Amino acid sequence: MPPVTPLPLTGEIYLDARSPSRALRVTWHHEAGLVVLSLWRDTTCAGTFRLAIDEVPDLIDVLRAGLDASYSVALDQRRAARLSDAG
Repeated sequence: MPPVTPLPLTGEIYLDARSPSRALRVTWHHEAGLVVLSLWRDTTCAGTFRLAIDEVPDLIDVLRAGLDASYSVALDQRRAARLSDAG
C-alpha cells in the first residue's frame, strides 16, 4: 500500500460525525489555482474534488447560508422547549 501523502501546510482535516476513520481533507494548491477536497477512509483516499480558487467564495456562501438556517432552526427549537418547560 502506498504511504499517505502528508497534508500540506495550507490545509485542514475534518472528521466525519459517523466515524473518526472517515475524514475530509481540504488542501490549498495555490500554484495550480485549486483547493482540493478529498474523502479519506483510514489511510486511503476514496475520492477527490478539485475546485478552482475563484469558485471558493460561492462554496463558502452556500455553507454560510446552510449554517445560518440551521442555527435559526436550532434556536427556534430551544426557545420552544423553554416555553414548553415553563408552561
